[in-house]
Formats: sequence, C-alpha cells, structure tokens
Amino acid sequence: MEKLRVSIITVSYNSSATIADTIRSVESQTYPNIEHIIIDGASTDGTVDIIKHYGIKISKFISEPDHGIYDAMNKGLKLSSGDIIGILNSDDLYIDNSVIEKVVEQFEKTMCDALYGDLYYVQKENTDVIVRKWHSKQFVPGSFRKGWHPPHPTFFVKNDVYSKYGYFDLQFKLAADFELMLRFLENHKIKQSYLPRPLIKMRLGGATNKNLQNIIRQNIECYDAFKKNSIQVSYFYPVIRLFPKVLQYIKR
Repeated sequence: MEKLRVSIITVSYNSSATIADTIRSVESQTYPNIEHIIIDGASTDGTVDIIKHYGIKISKFISEPDHGIYDAMNKGLKLSSGDIIGILNSDDLYIDNSVIEKVVEQFEKTMCDALYGDLYYVQKENTDVIVRKWHSKQFVPGSFRKGWHPPHPTFFVKNDVYSKYGYFDLQFKLAADFELMLRFLENHKIKQSYLPRPLIKMRLGGATNKNLQNIIRQNIECYDAFKKNSIQVSYFYPVIRLFPKVLQYIKR
C-alpha cells in the first residue's frame, strides 16, 4: 500500500538567518513521502541563494512578491499534491525527526480530517532553550469561545478539506490562521484529532507578537472571525483568550 503523501509548505521573506535550519528539519524527517514547497516573497537578503543551495531536496520553489504571509500560504496550498498538508514557517523547526511519521500514523489510526499537537516556544538564538510550552487538549465544540484554539504551526489538514472549505481569508492580516481553524473546527465540524506530544519548536519574535499594536489588532481580528462565521461570542473574548496563554508560563 502506497504511503500517504505529506506536503509541507514553508513561506519565507528575508529569512537567511533561519531558513537553512527549517529546510534541514524537513530533510531529516524519517517519513519517506514528503513534498517540501517553499514560497518566498522576493527576499533580498540571500534567502533565495540558500534555498537554491538545497536544490532537488526542495520539491517546488517560487520567489515573487506577494500580499503577505497568508497570500503566500495560499499559493503553497494551491501547489500542494499531498494527501495531508502541514505548514512550517521559515523560523520554525520540527521537535525531532519522527514528527511526520507520528502525524501520519495518527491520521491513519483515527481517520481524522485534521490533527494538531503541542508547541514549544524557544529562544531565537538557541532553539534548545524552551521559553514557554503550549500544551493543547482535545477539542470540544465551543472551545474557541472559551479562549482555546490549537497552535496553528502544529495543524495538519487533509488536502480535500481545503478544497471543500477554502483557504486562508486574506481579509484577516494577523489572524487568518485563527479564522481558518475556527471555520474548519467550529463551523464545519471536521473530524479532528489531538496528538499529545510536542511537534514544533517556534522561535520567539513572530510578526503577531512583535509589538502591542499587533497584539491588539490580532485580538480584534479574532473577534471579527467569530462574526464572519456567524458564531456568537462575548464582548470580553479578547480578555478571555489571554488566560490560556498565561497558563503556558505557569505550566512550563
């Protein structure tokens, strides 16, 4: 029986300091049937040269201007030929070389449409130093309204789910990943599975959390995502969603 094909999408822009680590993280996976797609936003810092250095190890590569990270992700989704799609950002890493193997095993065992796990935030300069742990849990309907959502970098989805329910909504500049997970899990109620193990190391310092203004904007966008999906939520939601994040520091 042919193994399920997994497409990994990496989007990059001026990521020369970290992109090689990300590529090697995919390359070192023990699972044999992986398609690695890199969508670059016309980097000017040497990122493109680093990507080209890895040659045939990259299945598909585009470098051209885009309209932001979610536009780039949508380009990658449209190019993906895998049965399962994961997104690995250009400054993130898999926690070990068996992640994709374990993910596929869980898909086959549970027959789910989407899967997610845990995420570790690590120091930008030293990815062996864990700063914060995001332990997720099994989704139940209504979880999003209580401030919970899966860590998007750990979110693997079947290709046909994207085809059926759509890609990232570019109306959302900082929370399109949140809106997509909300749409899939709460609105369309796809079958999901929680894999209780760390899957991703995520460097601190992403676009969403780089300043207070972006954090506020993201919270507003998350609130708007509920309205877009016709899901009622408390006006206090932006405050409610802070509690799970505080617990990440307490339980590290």
